[in-house]
Amino acid sequence: MARTTEDILKEAILLEMRGKAFYTNVAQKCDSEAAKEIFMMMAHEEELHINFLTKQFHNYEKTQSFLKPEGYIDTDGEEAVLKVLTEQLKAQTNAASFEAAAISAAIDFETRAVKLYSDRAAEAIDPTEKELYKMLADWESGHQKALHEMNEALREQIWNDNQFWAF
Repeated sequence: MARTTEDILKEAILLEMRGKAFYTNVAQKCDSEAAKEIFMMMAHEEELHINFLTKQFHNYEKTQSFLKPEGYIDTDGEEAVLKVLTEQLKAQTNAASFEAAAISAAIDFETRAVKLYSDRAAEAIDPTEKELYKMLADWESGHQKALHEMNEALREQIWNDNQFWAF
């Protein structure tokens, strides 16, 4: 059975709520201050997504149309902050830590979100809906990329620390 537009929006809201809960919970359990800050930033981003999608859902229920996706947050500043925090994270943790495992799990979580939004953007006929899901896919792709870079930095650090390099 084909999923309705409302079903997709509900699934997206639930995915974002789970992400927020995950990131908030991880932040509370981290020993690394940099990791706490990273995961609280991610939880805040998920809250923005929840609010954005909830507005879309309520509007769609009433009008059977989508609101123009405005309010896309430019992540250039966020990217710079995450680079600094990644360096701090490397100094405060190692690739076999709880924080590193949480980053790996978060990558999987963001990958699912990118897929959901990208698939829906490809399926959407309504241009505003297409734009909405493309924007969300791009936003989540930014998170995915940042987490992947953190993961790689931690992996490289443990390889160096344990002399895994052949040279």
